[in-house]
Amino acid sequence: MAYRPTKKFKKTLLGGGAVVVLAGLNAPAALTFAEEKYHAYKIAQPGYKAQYGSWSTVDIPEEYRTNAIHAALLNTGKVLIIAGSGNEEEKFDKGTFETVLWDPKDNSFKLVPTPEDFFCAGHAQLPDGRLLVAGGTARYEVLGDKVMRAGGGMRVKNENPDKPITFKKGTRFRSPSGVVYVSKFDVTVPKAKRDFKISYAKSGRMLPWKTTVKAAEARVFVEAVEEGPKAVTKQSAQYEIEGLKGEAADNAYGLAEAITMDKQDFQGIRAAYEFDPKAERYIPVDPMKEARWYPTLVTLQDGKVLAVSGLDDVGAILAGDNEYYDPKTKKWSKAPFRYFPTYPALFLTKGGKLFYSGANAGYGPADKGREPGIWDLEKNTFKKVGGLTDLDQTETAASLVLPPAQDQRVMILGGGGVGESDKATGRTAIIDLDEESPVFERGPQLPQGTRYLNSVIMPDDTVFTSGGSTDYRGRGASNILKAQFYDPKTNAFKEAAEPTVGRNYHSEALLLPDGRVVTFGSDSLFGDKDNTKLGKFEQRMEVYTPPYLFRDKALRPALGAGPRELGASGRATYKTAHPERIVGARLMRPSAVTHTTDVEQRSIELGLKKGKGEVTVEVPGDKSLVPPGWYMLFVTDGKGTPSEAKWIHVR
Repeated sequence: MAYRPTKKFKKTLLGGGAVVVLAGLNAPAALTFAEEKYHAYKIAQPGYKAQYGSWSTVDIPEEYRTNAIHAALLNTGKVLIIAGSGNEEEKFDKGTFETVLWDPKDNSFKLVPTPEDFFCAGHAQLPDGRLLVAGGTARYEVLGDKVMRAGGGMRVKNENPDKPITFKKGTRFRSPSGVVYVSKFDVTVPKAKRDFKISYAKSGRMLPWKTTVKAAEARVFVEAVEEGPKAVTKQSAQYEIEGLKGEAADNAYGLAEAITMDKQDFQGIRAAYEFDPKAERYIPVDPMKEARWYPTLVTLQDGKVLAVSGLDDVGAILAGDNEYYDPKTKKWSKAPFRYFPTYPALFLTKGGKLFYSGANAGYGPADKGREPGIWDLEKNTFKKVGGLTDLDQTETAASLVLPPAQDQRVMILGGGGVGESDKATGRTAIIDLDEESPVFERGPQLPQGTRYLNSVIMPDDTVFTSGGSTDYRGRGASNILKAQFYDPKTNAFKEAAEPTVGRNYHSEALLLPDGRVVTFGSDSLFGDKDNTKLGKFEQRMEVYTPPYLFRDKALRPALGAGPRELGASGRATYKTAHPERIVGARLMRPSAVTHTTDVEQRSIELGLKKGKGEVTVEVPGDKSLVPPGWYMLFVTDGKGTPSEAKWIHVR
């Protein structure tokens, strides 16, 4: 039953208290003040919390406040909050990159040295508990009206088969007409490929070898030395590299097809690092083959990671060049070629196939790569699925594998139009991938059209959804201060307590091991309803305590001593004082989320046996359901009240 304040309280607050206020203020202001006081009172009452839950703001010392662009839960229980330059070009120019480590248990913080600008990188949980972070920002965008110098991609060629060659940032390329362009980054061109061809005369005598050399190439962004449109060219041409002479000048040169004054997009980096939760530091590994900004990284059933999409080193969306990372060798290799818009939501499903929900974030044409489907990596085939409405509004949507993962049902929630569109949909849809010919079926409608919403799988099999806005980056003060639970059993939403902090672009939410949810970030374009003031990045963190944590604490399930590693049997036994109260067990993969995209989180139903003073859980052996890594183990009672999580390592 909803909490209802007594008539006596209402009368006191809105009567006697308001009279004092009205003496010095006008009536509307007094009424607003009274309503706010009443609301604050209402949400603080035990009855309200027991039905809707409660929000609280995290106390963050000033030196640890940062622009949360990425958030990942580590197997230490701490949360890695990555800003990089945090969408602040001034910090990028200064090389000021930030990462903060937060411990929810004691609310302590730690600054972590950040070697690259991981702003808009990708990340994935690795089998040993480390977090792979790859990609990020090489250069901020320059909008069309602010482009002063012509720029574009320069393909740098090397015809020397004996050695690679490196050209430092600032290398000058001269066109046939004498226009000079300067490289904005270092670039290393591999050595050329030498082939030997053997041929024979009619007599059978071997003829002298013929040697051919195929030039190697690398690409770098260049900018004209002189301002203005005179440096614009749309003609393919060969450019000499200043400072090279003789044979070196013959072997190395530039090729460019178009250098323009068009908008220059963000550019990606190849850098890749593993974050070590024990040492609490970034460790460099081999860089990716391709530069990526806004990529998705998804862990596969063998523990390898697939990197997909992103903007490359000249700001163009990758045409479909994907790659695998092997955590054993720390190296990258070529993966199946397939195009997706940036930050595509790709989920590992039974058999190792990936399901693309259609949700994405950021970049790519409206008519390419937007349709959902099943990607078979082994055959590199993509089977489209139908049934999804508002297909033009899948950008900035949330999506997830509904709990439990065994059911193979994927949900998409909300979303907006491509780019700076003012469209937002309240549509939700669900697809059952176990069906012979799966199609999306319409789910319950969100309270309003919503983009940038975050959805979190809970230990009781519900999905908690909060925040978002009805317009692009919260334009027109359109942040949505609402939250709700989706229940897969009833296929309906249930109202939750309202957050006090608005969240839109660059916001995140994830489940903590104690059963609460934390929300971060928000990057509003404007700071007022009339869109006349620039927005300010939201650095407050807010924690949501669900209704199940306001039940009798003495009756809450609790797991005692048990293994940290899952044995070969797939079973693990834990001490517990009241095994008779436990009715369910879930293995939950920790989140790694950015731009409303979280392809890591999943909840797996476990087999459960009760003994005297103990419970035994059994983990499915299907690695496409349970990819290797660290997981949170929750048990729940008949009301869905979860225990605190135990961490367990699945090899």
